[in-house]
Amino acid sequence: MCVGLPMRVVEGGDGTALCERHGERRRIDTLLVGALAPGDWLLAFQGSAVRVLSADEAAATDAALAALEAVLAGADDVSQHFADLVDREPELPAHLRGEP
Repeated sequence: MCVGLPMRVVEGGDGTALCERHGERRRIDTLLVGALAPGDWLLAFQGSAVRVLSADEAAATDAALAALEAVLAGADDVSQHFADLVDREPELPAHLRGEP
């Protein structure tokens, strides 16, 4: 399975950034996304930044990855990892609701 990981920029650089995820630091190629500042979030895949993330997107992605780890470890209830979805009714997109 190929999975991108959300990482927080610790130190920006010219074409690379020192990034951190759960205490582990890695140098990430940022040529695809441009210059980043400390505190920015990115989605890293195989040593390269493929997309800049908002802090909320990074947190949601991290929660989904934690849910996957929990399932692989045998958990059968991962609702705690999806607090934004629990007790929420699904919503149709505007084009399916007949809205302009």
